[in-house]
Amino acid sequence: MLSKLATFRFYEELNDFLVPPKRKTAFPYLFNGTPSIKDAIEAIGIPHVEIDLILVNNTSVDFSYILKNDDYVSVYPVFETLNITDVTHLRNRPLRKTKFILDVHLGKLAKYLRMLGFDTTYENNNDDNKIIQTALADHRIILTRDIGILKVKRVTHGYWIRSQKPKEQLVEVVTHFDLYKNIDPFNRCIECNGQLRPVKKEKILSKLKPMTIENFNTFYKCSSCKSIFWEGSHYDRMKQFVEKIKDNSFNQ
Repeated sequence: MLSKLATFRFYEELNDFLVPPKRKTAFPYLFNGTPSIKDAIEAIGIPHVEIDLILVNNTSVDFSYILKNDDYVSVYPVFETLNITDVTHLRNRPLRKTKFILDVHLGKLAKYLRMLGFDTTYENNNDDNKIIQTALADHRIILTRDIGILKVKRVTHGYWIRSQKPKEQLVEVVTHFDLYKNIDPFNRCIECNGQLRPVKKEKILSKLKPMTIENFNTFYKCSSCKSIFWEGSHYDRMKQFVEKIKDNSFNQ
């Protein structure tokens, strides 16, 4: 059977998934049979959850479109500012409340997201199936360094983390999901994701060291793991870090 030929062009951050010669340029794609456009795109290496618009020969199509010989395919990521309400969106609308679940490679990022106040689930022994089940049940966005999990058909909301450095990953997530106005720091336990609640000093004296009792009066208790927090010497450093993130000046 003779191979068929289509031409693909990917735009903006979707190029991150491509080898350099295929980035920001049209390139040929050989195929046999009648694959769906979704199968062809994921065979090239792009997870479906990062795509919001596909044009075939300048006409908007959905993932079920069957690729044909001589098709010219333009693929676009999620649009933040451009109004494309008149074309076929491929992703579900944004989740009403931004909550995350992270894969096993992103433990430090989980702590940073919790520091900023975002509901973030993380377990260092979660497998892909558990992550997907939890994401669907709790309406969470999957953050991962594993592109494969984002190609699973059941996944509806997810994002592939580009950077390998935790602080850069945090900036990447806040920027990608435009979360700057949603930052509400120091209301979650960075270890377990529980909510922090004010607690009276006299109720926790037995858990505090003498110097802590002498120097601090404001305390918080995690509603889940019951850990105690106060604004110690590390607090100022954490606050400065958060302010840099909020001001979008971390890398400046």
